[in-house]
Amino acid sequence: MLWLITATTAYAQQSMQIPLNQPASPPVTLKELLNKVDQKAPQLLTDSAAILIRRAQANEVHNNWLPNLKLNYQADIGTANNTTGPYFGFGIIPSSSGGIHNTNITTALSDNLGIAALDWEVYNFGKYGAQNRVANSDVMVEQNQYAESKYDLKAFTIGNYLQLLRLQDFVGIQYRDIQRTQEILRSIMSLAKSGVRPGVDTSIAQAELSKARLNYIEVNNQYKQVQLQLSAVTGYSYQSIIPDTTVEMTLIGQPAAYLFPADTSNHPLINFYKSVYQNNLDRERLVKKMYNPTISLEAAAWDRGSSVDAAGQYNSLSTGYGFQRGNYLVGVGISYNLFDLKRRQLKLRTQKASSDYAYKKLQEQQQLLNVSASQADVEMETALNRLKEIPNQLKAANDGYRQKLSLYRNGLTDIVELDAALNILYRAETDYMQAKYDYSNALFQKAITENQVNAVLNLLK
Repeated sequence: MLWLITATTAYAQQSMQIPLNQPASPPVTLKELLNKVDQKAPQLLTDSAAILIRRAQANEVHNNWLPNLKLNYQADIGTANNTTGPYFGFGIIPSSSGGIHNTNITTALSDNLGIAALDWEVYNFGKYGAQNRVANSDVMVEQNQYAESKYDLKAFTIGNYLQLLRLQDFVGIQYRDIQRTQEILRSIMSLAKSGVRPGVDTSIAQAELSKARLNYIEVNNQYKQVQLQLSAVTGYSYQSIIPDTTVEMTLIGQPAAYLFPADTSNHPLINFYKSVYQNNLDRERLVKKMYNPTISLEAAAWDRGSSVDAAGQYNSLSTGYGFQRGNYLVGVGISYNLFDLKRRQLKLRTQKASSDYAYKKLQEQQQLLNVSASQADVEMETALNRLKEIPNQLKAANDGYRQKLSLYRNGLTDIVELDAALNILYRAETDYMQAKYDYSNALFQKAITENQVNAVLNLLK
């Protein structure tokens, strides 16, 4: 790899001088950019807020065991003209207290009633624990989704940073193409004035110069568009995002940069799908527990007063608003709905289908990740082979252009051949630019796929 760096260092240094149409700023390293993404990216701020929601929901579920303790008080005026007989209550049940009279009595009476009632589901055969496990796994899913979003955003930032480096090189190539075309035009105009060259050569050179300027404008626009995309996730002003031109050559200069061990089992994407699968398994356990019998503690204490005395005499209404009798009741009850057996069976079947889908999704992502790793290896091999051949193309194209320019100035070749040599040099420069980008991009894609981004970042300053 060292011979490749030696052969291209001089050209790389030349390509760093890029006359961008923006204020001069110090370069921003890739590590600095990624740190800003972690702090400022709107998507990550939103996802972190979603984690807080899940945690609040989990805390809510953890307190499902709390009992119900209801305090009630009422003061009433009405009649107690009752008759015996059973009935079903439909929500609001009229008072059935009071004696049965031989005649129809519609005299008003007053009474009051104060009740404290406790209802506590003290044991439900594991339902509370299953609910808590589901709530905790919901939080874990949200946290892993956040980690995956963070990793995806890191990959997005790296990809755009490498694109920025490629476009920065491309802007430099366009600028040098303008300079060469201007140099050719000056030579043509000098030769045309002396009658050595026809005036049409001047028109051809001017057309080529205009095309080179238009290409420069277009590439510079693409460069700014990528800057804007990075600005949106980092908070930097787009003009200040100038990439570090040493990145590509630093990576190329590390012969073992791509020889890192894969860690796909802990890849954020795999961790997310593992947590989704575990969440579904926890929900299966909850379905099995949620239809179990419940054991409840019931307790109540109440006081009551009435304007009707024990002899059945209707006294003044004011006498009914003091408590006269007190009672309490404590009991333990068990409740179970037999038809819940069928409901549990149906719901469990649905949840098992969901769990099976989550497991297959996990397997799918593991397989896709393995395929992506193999593709990254192929891309790395291709990029390395391309880099080995590039110096030969670049040197030959540069020598050919200089020879054609010298021949043209001496009247030994025409503008068509000189233009062809210029285009060959332009293509060689763009091929070199693309080869550097392909290598860096393949290296980072391999690192992203194999969960080793930090290992590559540590190679950079």
